[in-house]
Amino acid sequence: MFALVILGSLATSGAAFAAPASASGVASDQSQISQLEARIASQGAALQQLVARSNETQGQLSTLQQKLSTERQQLLTYQANEAVAASNLRKLAIQEYVDGPASAAKVPPSGSSLVARADSAMVEGEYVQVAGLNVAQAMQNYSLDAKLVATTAAATQNLSNEAQKTVSALAAQRQAAVAALAADEKTLNQVKGNLAQLLAAAQAKLAAEQLAAERALVARVVAAQAAQAAQAQAARAAAASATSRPPVAEPPATTPPTTQPAEPSTVTPAFQAPVAVAQSPVVQTPVVSAAGYANPLRGVSALHPERIDQGVDFSGYGPIYAIGDGVVLSTFNGGWPGGTYISYRLTSGPAAGLTVYAAEDIFPTVQVGETVTPGTVLGTLYEGPAGMETGWANGGSGSTMAYGAGQFGGSNTTMFGYNFSLLLQSVGGPGGVMENSVPTGSLPSGWPNW
Repeated sequence: MFALVILGSLATSGAAFAAPASASGVASDQSQISQLEARIASQGAALQQLVARSNETQGQLSTLQQKLSTERQQLLTYQANEAVAASNLRKLAIQEYVDGPASAAKVPPSGSSLVARADSAMVEGEYVQVAGLNVAQAMQNYSLDAKLVATTAAATQNLSNEAQKTVSALAAQRQAAVAALAADEKTLNQVKGNLAQLLAAAQAKLAAEQLAAERALVARVVAAQAAQAAQAQAARAAAASATSRPPVAEPPATTPPTTQPAEPSTVTPAFQAPVAVAQSPVVQTPVVSAAGYANPLRGVSALHPERIDQGVDFSGYGPIYAIGDGVVLSTFNGGWPGGTYISYRLTSGPAAGLTVYAAEDIFPTVQVGETVTPGTVLGTLYEGPAGMETGWANGGSGSTMAYGAGQFGGSNTTMFGYNFSLLLQSVGGPGGVMENSVPTGSLPSGWPNW
């Protein structure tokens, strides 16, 4: 399960890693983003309506302009016909006048009131009068038609002018809407960028604070161990002086060495410099009782045991408890999937002094330096891609005892993982699945067996 990949993301772990100092800024940006997105959606809908109205009005304007062109052409045709008709009537009147005297019995044209007259002067005056009346009537009729066409053309022109104004106004509104939409989208991108920077800054700040707290805790532990060693040395010296015997050197403490925590990383594996654990032959230590310890997985729903490797892998969701009394050494390491690596040193029971870890898809709920008991929830397991892994840690460095001892090759069951699986079963929890029939490696002398 433990793959050296970086899967921690701000989107899924923001709740766990959000720095309190930036909470107000993040909330403000998120609120502004929601408002901008709603406004952009509204502007987009309004812009679509403007485009539809503009297209409709432009179509009306084109129809009116085409109608106006037709009416103007009709007016020109009426005017030309008027001129031709007037000319033809005049020619007719003249022809009738010329032909009239030649035959006294000639019948005048239909509708004419002319009669044959012997007096040529009277005939001429009569024809001229008829011709003039006919021309005047024809011109009056054409004038009426021309006025009607001209009136219709003027009305069409007015409608066309109004339509043109509407098109121009809609075009201006459309341009303003596009500009407002572009401005809001630009602001939205800026706010999103600012939010990403705030979250990244909060993540970096928390990682720095975590590292500083881990280093301070390690320094305190080392100082306490040095003080205890000095006191023991002084006591031995005093006893030797009182009995006049040379002091007897005591064996070194059996507490696993404390290592300086590795820098949390988001691009490289956490195991940059593992602490070597001396290999030793298998020691048949007596089985000890896990009194004082409790099943740390008792609150996990849909719990499913998986393989034993460096530790024991599980899937499910729910609270993860401490297995016993202890002190939290770390909660974060970017080299683990999900970025979570909770380690705590046990302070009671058969494994006092040893360190336990719970890592991967877990939201931490404890802080470095916090004292825990079997009733303390270390974090919440969520249904992520990696699940969780728990086992023996090599201090608070982000490494494991199995890795430091060179037992882990990528997917095999290690002796340290198998030992922790037995511990889980001894407190009522499920054990893991063996990958090889015989665990790889061995345990150091004096390591508790279950």
